[in-house]
Amino acid sequence: MSEPQTLDIFADPICPWSMLGKANLDRALESRPDHPFVLAWHPFRLNPQTPRGGYDRAAYMQAKYGNDAARMDAQVMDAAARAGVDVDLLAIRRVPDTTDAHRLLHWAGVEGVQTPVMSALMRGYWREGRDIGDPEVLAALAASAGMDPAMVRRLLASDADLDTIAAREAHARERGVNSVPTYIIAGRHAVSGAQPVALWQNVIDELNQQPPAGAEPSS
Repeated sequence: MSEPQTLDIFADPICPWSMLGKANLDRALESRPDHPFVLAWHPFRLNPQTPRGGYDRAAYMQAKYGNDAARMDAQVMDAAARAGVDVDLLAIRRVPDTTDAHRLLHWAGVEGVQTPVMSALMRGYWREGRDIGDPEVLAALAASAGMDPAMVRRLLASDADLDTIAAREAHARERGVNSVPTYIIAGRHAVSGAQPVALWQNVIDELNQQPPAGAEPSS
């Protein structure tokens, strides 16, 4: 195993390609238990203009895609089936504002449970059709990942870290991140989109073959 390498991930839990990209990354990490990655999730809202109450999903899809709405859903379902991911689009009634979901992920980072919380958010939205803009839903999902739901409720009822999330997202856009998911490997290499399992396996294998920093080259 090589030295730990940060994998920065800009993702939104309501983005289908973020969800599918995570599923593929999860499989690659499971297949390479000696991987060097330390995952760090960063805020990037798919729809920053979404009102706090969100949208009715059927109306949103019709307004955004018109006659192509059904085709777009079919594309997501086909991609999910190929990835072996369970998705229930019929259960999803709302397209939420994910500002509070990203605040929750920020706090989860402080507690070292970001990835379990992102997993819970994506499972709650894509598989269970839960409104992850609802504070009670967020508190319950946080609890499933080991966080204190009472603390999460108190924080969500306040303006805590709203400015932090906005600043972090603005910084990402200034750095050139313009879509999700975007992955930055070891602070150097950027990869966008729901990459296949094999790509991540190859990246991990290459990283693990690199000599540790400062190591003497073999003669």
